[in-house]
Amino acid sequence: MRKQIAAANWKMNLNADEAHQLLTKILHTKLALKPGQEIIFAVPFPYISMAVKKCAEHNNVFVAAQNCSDKTSGAYTGETSAIMLQSVGVQYVIIGHSERREYFNETNEVLAKKIDQCLSHGLKPLFCCGEPLSIREEGKEKEFVAEQLKQSLYHLTADQLQQIVIAYEPIWAIGTGKTATTQQAQDMHAFIRQQIELKYGHHIAQTISILYGGSVKAANAKDLFSQPDVDGGLVGGASLNAEEFITIIQSLD
Repeated sequence: MRKQIAAANWKMNLNADEAHQLLTKILHTKLALKPGQEIIFAVPFPYISMAVKKCAEHNNVFVAAQNCSDKTSGAYTGETSAIMLQSVGVQYVIIGHSERREYFNETNEVLAKKIDQCLSHGLKPLFCCGEPLSIREEGKEKEFVAEQLKQSLYHLTADQLQQIVIAYEPIWAIGTGKTATTQQAQDMHAFIRQQIELKYGHHIAQTISILYGGSVKAANAKDLFSQPDVDGGLVGGASLNAEEFITIIQSLD
C-alpha cells in the first residue's frame, strides 16, 4: 500500500516564535491519521531540533530538511550534510525543489549525488520534478520530466528507489496566473508512475508515493487527492496557515 502524505514546505518563512506556535497549533489538533498516512514538516534549518522534539511525540509525523549537501563533509562553509541531519533526528530531505533548481542552478547530476548522500545515511529523499512554462507550451513536458527521473533516480536499485517519495511540481502553474487542472495533475502522476514501471516493474511502481506540488490549498486538496495516482501534496504557502494545512491533512483519502 502506498503512503499518503501531507508535506508542509515552510521555505524561508517564520521566525522562531511563529514556527513554534504554528507547529503546536497543528499538532494539538486531533488529526486522526489512518494507517499509511503521514505528515511531514520541512522546516528551515534553525528550527529542525525544535520540530524533531515536538513531532517525536506524535505517530506518523516527521521532520524534513529543505536541502542537503552533495558532499559528506569538509571545507564547504554554509553547507549541511546528510549525516548532520540524520544525527539530529531528521527523517526526510527535499531534493531538487524547483526553487533550488532555478535559483541555485542545481542540476540533475548534482541531485543524484544528494540522493545518494541521503540514502547512505538513512534519510528518505523527497525528490521534486516538474517542467517550467516554456516546456509546457512546447508540449514537451513528459520528455522533460522523464529525463529528470532518468538522470537523478535511475542509477538506484529497486530497494533504494522504494525509499524515495516523488513530488511533481508544475512550475508553469505556480505564480504564473495559469492553473493546472486536476486532470492535468493526474495525467502527469500517471505518466511518472508509468516511467517507473518501465524501469523497475509494476510492483515497485505501485509502492512509490507521488505527491502533487502545484499550489495545493484547502479548497482543492480533496479533489486532487481523490485522483488514483495522487498520493498527497507538497504544500507551500497554505502550510503556513494552521487551519488551511489541517484541512489539507484531513483531505487525505
